[in-house]
Amino acid sequence: MVDRPGRTDWGVFGIAAVLATAFIAWGLLATESLQAFSETALQVLVRNGGWVFVTAGTGFVVFGLILAFTRFGRIRLGDDDEKPEFRTSSWIAMMFAAGMGIGLMFYGVAEPLQHFTTPPPGTNVAPGSQEALGAAMATSLFHWTLHPWAIYATVGLALAYSSYRRGRKQLLSSAFVPLFGERTANGTVGKIIDILAVFATVFGTAASLGIGATQIAAGLQQVGWVGSMSNTLLVAIITVLIAAFVISAVSGVSKGIQWLSNSNMVLAIVLAAFLFVVGPTVFILDLIPNAVGSYVSDFGMMISRTGSVGGEDTTEWLSTWTIFYWAWWISWAPFVGMFIARISRGRTVRQFVGGVLMVPSAISLVWFAILGGTALFEQRNGVGLADASGEEEQLFGMFDQLPFSGVLSVLAMLLIINFFVTSADSASVVVGSLSQQGSARPRMWVVVFWGVVIGGVAISMLLAGGDEALTGLNNTTIIAASPFVIVVILLCFSLMKDLRQDRVMLVESRSAEVLEEAVIYGTEEHDGNFHLEVTPSEPSDDSDDSGDSGDSGDSGDSGKEESRSSSSSDES
Repeated sequence: MVDRPGRTDWGVFGIAAVLATAFIAWGLLATESLQAFSETALQVLVRNGGWVFVTAGTGFVVFGLILAFTRFGRIRLGDDDEKPEFRTSSWIAMMFAAGMGIGLMFYGVAEPLQHFTTPPPGTNVAPGSQEALGAAMATSLFHWTLHPWAIYATVGLALAYSSYRRGRKQLLSSAFVPLFGERTANGTVGKIIDILAVFATVFGTAASLGIGATQIAAGLQQVGWVGSMSNTLLVAIITVLIAAFVISAVSGVSKGIQWLSNSNMVLAIVLAAFLFVVGPTVFILDLIPNAVGSYVSDFGMMISRTGSVGGEDTTEWLSTWTIFYWAWWISWAPFVGMFIARISRGRTVRQFVGGVLMVPSAISLVWFAILGGTALFEQRNGVGLADASGEEEQLFGMFDQLPFSGVLSVLAMLLIINFFVTSADSASVVVGSLSQQGSARPRMWVVVFWGVVIGGVAISMLLAGGDEALTGLNNTTIIAASPFVIVVILLCFSLMKDLRQDRVMLVESRSAEVLEEAVIYGTEEHDGNFHLEVTPSEPSDDSDDSGDSGDSGDSGDSGKEESRSSSSSDES
């Protein structure tokens, strides 16, 4: 089916647009009110529902592994004989570019440093010790490897299977047909699901843009191009970069933006390779196996860390780190999930889950070992990076200790700016697609509208944090993503039901049933001395010819008769 320019679903678009613009107005016109609301709502949500995020995050990892290592792994995302649309090398390269650029630039240095100097609850290690080094890397990997990509894999797999195997629209609501039925999934309930997906994507992307803006401001300050950081500067940065996105979108220079987007991977590799060579190379190499070992040994403690263990301190830590991350990844899931679904047609479930979980996790491991390892080495040698006034400044503080620090700072800012613009571009297309009945070619005015809205939401989220801009991003992201975590949990049940009704599963079950019945019959009637033949049988009057419906109740009886008629004695 040829995809045509989208037709706007005014129910989804209208409600989501009104809610998003109302939030922007709230943030701009009544900032203190939004700030007070977000703080109160966050406390209630984390205290009473934090366990949902913590438990669900690990549940998605288990769910993905079950699909990959059981018989469901053989199911193909497309026709049975369909080949992957992209070569494995291209598939991996595109996955690398899928959606963590700004976060990796910001937290690649900041997170290991924070956990090294202030170890997470439950680790029981001394700050700055060798044990704290392992705990810092283990916690960073916990937040950036299997768990986030399991969330993306769940949504991406459901979309890919629903679209390419079942032929449904590329909408999140379409993946709920097995659970709710076609009428409900395509009706009001489906529209609510798509609205929540739009809302989550807008706020998740806005959080990334806000984080990127704070780090760009820190870089400009580091190279002496601006004075002190302020909310005015952050608003100006977001406004200018969103304007650049709008200009690129309406002027038709998307090929140039696409080229810049592809260059992100090259620039990131160049930056990491330079740090690896001029930085503490041996320390970085030693850190990789140490980080993996610490991650494995601390895994049980990290997945079970809740507010019930350490009280208010642990609850506050979780809202700043783990729960914020899980909410952030969940809000990005429609965006990244739709992207990896579109590049994964023709792959099996096992290939999909294995690639989506393992390849980005390995990249994150190397990235944190190089950037985080360099920062930790400098911190242990008395540089004092962790004493910087803000996490956004620590990357540039690390560059100051290396050759060509000015060049590195400019390169990092270019990377962040590029990630910023391309993230706004890609997210706007995805939200536009959700607003226009799943079309891969949403109309330009819809894309531009959502790009501007995402920028406005990012500004409101920053202002809601007051003097602590990142606090506003954290708080609002968790609140906005909280309804969508229920959607993703329900999506697991819907996907499992869909897979159980797949033709491959039904044929396998039917074959086992027929063979078992034939062997039992042959053993009872011929004392085990028999062989099996396959012969045509008369179709039963109530045969089920519904294909994908998965109703095998009537076919079981006819299968038994066929297995008996196919058994014949072989007595000599």
